[in-house]
Amino acid sequence: MPDSMKSTLRTMGENARTAARLIGRAETGAKNQALLAIAAALEASASILISENQRDLEAGRQNHIDSAMLERLELTLARINAMADGVRQVAALPDPVGEITHLTYRPSGIQVGKMRVPLGVVGIIYESRPNVTADAAALCLKSGNACILRGGSESIHSNQAIADCIRFGLKSVGLPADAVQLIPTTDRAAVGELLQLDNFIDVIVPRGGKGLIERIMAESRIPVIKHLDGICHVYIDDHCDLEKAQRIAINAKTQRYGVCNAMETLLVARRIAPIVLPELAKQLIEKGVELRGCPKTREIVPEASAATQEDWDTEYLAPILSVRVVADMDEAMDHIHQHSSGHTESIVTEDYSRARRFLREVDSSSVMVNASTRFADGFEYGLGAEIGISTDKLHARGPVGLEGLTSQKFVVLGDGHIRS
Repeated sequence: MPDSMKSTLRTMGENARTAARLIGRAETGAKNQALLAIAAALEASASILISENQRDLEAGRQNHIDSAMLERLELTLARINAMADGVRQVAALPDPVGEITHLTYRPSGIQVGKMRVPLGVVGIIYESRPNVTADAAALCLKSGNACILRGGSESIHSNQAIADCIRFGLKSVGLPADAVQLIPTTDRAAVGELLQLDNFIDVIVPRGGKGLIERIMAESRIPVIKHLDGICHVYIDDHCDLEKAQRIAINAKTQRYGVCNAMETLLVARRIAPIVLPELAKQLIEKGVELRGCPKTREIVPEASAATQEDWDTEYLAPILSVRVVADMDEAMDHIHQHSSGHTESIVTEDYSRARRFLREVDSSSVMVNASTRFADGFEYGLGAEIGISTDKLHARGPVGLEGLTSQKFVVLGDGHIRS
């Protein structure tokens, strides 16, 4: 990377650190005004955004980007309006910054509690969808953080136009424009350089494919909030409601295929498998799902092909489903423990005690009872929006919304108290 770009990134880091102090102490009303101004600027600039987006689309076609990615890349008037509405929704959310909890008196007479505070500077590296620029910036601003954004090269013009609207909205209400900065180059080396700025950036959030996230995990000197795979399981217990089991399994797999919270492996208790699998397999096959099963599954569903060891560890993001018949819930939980990516697991059962055990013993970021894995989403959880999903165990876990972009510090209230 040229020295000039290294210098630019370092300057961006310094400016972000300065802006983080200012945005971190901004009042909720000021942050909300900025978000509303950003939403209005996005709508007012719709024609510019679409024109810049057309440049990205044309370049994508020339570079033979596949149709699915082009569809994700495209900005329409409806998508711009939805992006603006999303920013307004973040403005309407409660502000977590400054919240004090667990304030209790100690025997010494002091009061000890915890205050929620911003992380500081958030680096966000993402691909394709330009709406992430607005979503990520809005969440960072509302949670009192500055951010440095590095979007995909395929959406550089769209992202720059959106970032201009964000900076305009910030300046219009007197907040620092450098609270949101977009790296101005498509050079892949900029990502590696960004990951070394641990003096200025407090956390990295990657949003993209497995290759991008693996690279960031390998190269970053900065803590990373991420999930690598979404190998999600549904276990149908032999104490299930059959109608619930079929609806949940069908929805978990077929509502959308290319998402991280779609079911990739179905586990079925041995006693109920001959009853539930034939009809469920029929419905899945009718929807175009390819089934890959264990030997017992193939005895019940001859249409299924043989599952390999690799299938249990694969996130398909496609109409393919691995199916395994297990002896009981203990074997199901053993399978999940061995093969899950720690994203989302669900049990279908009418047995209260088994449901409680499953919730307690399955160690994933979301664990469900009688619900589709497709609910593992910030909006569905009432977070309003999410910056991503974390399968890590420290700091944030599961969908990461405003609270996940903050930390806590101890606060102590006294009145001249001294320690004896």
